[in-house]
Amino acid sequence: MKSSVTARAPGKINVFFRAGPPRPDGYHDVASLYLAVSLYEDVTATVRDDDGVTVRLSADSTAVRDPEDFPLDADNLVVRAAKLLARHTGAGTGVDLEVTKRVPIAGGMGGGSADAAAALVACNALWGTGLTREQLCELGSELGADVPFAITGGAAVGLGIGDELSPLLLRDRSDWVVLPASYGLSTPAVFKQLDALRADEDVPTPTEVDADVVLALVSGDHERLPGLMHNDLAPAAVNLAPELGQVIEESLRAGALAAIVSGSGPTTALLAADAHHAAELALQLQDEPGLAAHAVHGPVPGAQII
Repeated sequence: MKSSVTARAPGKINVFFRAGPPRPDGYHDVASLYLAVSLYEDVTATVRDDDGVTVRLSADSTAVRDPEDFPLDADNLVVRAAKLLARHTGAGTGVDLEVTKRVPIAGGMGGGSADAAAALVACNALWGTGLTREQLCELGSELGADVPFAITGGAAVGLGIGDELSPLLLRDRSDWVVLPASYGLSTPAVFKQLDALRADEDVPTPTEVDADVVLALVSGDHERLPGLMHNDLAPAAVNLAPELGQVIEESLRAGALAAIVSGSGPTTALLAADAHHAAELALQLQDEPGLAAHAVHGPVPGAQII
């Protein structure tokens, strides 16, 4: 058995996102078009001599504004992931987990889910527990709705609470710029705000992603894709953080083909024409006060050993 294993998992962009009314269990049924992009979380798992599970933050992390945003306790998703796998498989050894965070915390890009996915894959390899990717996805869904996609990566339609995945094969890559905010938004708070904004509406339960946006992403049709991208959570996120509206306007003025709040926000995702355009956009927007900018591309693979 190896003494140490590192796994890497990607953040995601929701190219399309619809949410139904709240369910009795507090979740919402969704119809999402996921795209895994080249902004990654790394988790290194190292065997312990006892059955303890610890977590620490790597000095190479770039996405942590305040250490309190990433608590190093039993509630941390990587700790929960390792303990869940140990309980499920009967793994008898403990593990030290080191996380390198690059995906914004509470940013709408699934950074916590990527942490959990990488921890599951790393510990599965470290302990030799032999679970298949499908079995890891089933376990991951107990930790969060976006964890299965962080394990599978690529591009996919997500239904149910987002964990019922139908993978898509894309003809070409797409290039983006992601703009993390200097603050976070709680996903439950954004959904609660969405429900409040739609309190007087008869909201249908989504059962599919619009076929036109799927076709545009699959075929790499960047002329049609901007007009088809949609996020039901955007009005709620902008309501909670009005400056997001200004970021979107500035991004479009700078030449982005489209700008959308990613997931529950407050990260904004900008569609670029190609890698060169993405690099130019990122450089231009990097100069805006309070903005960071990362040129990324997708699809990229899900959680894997590196």
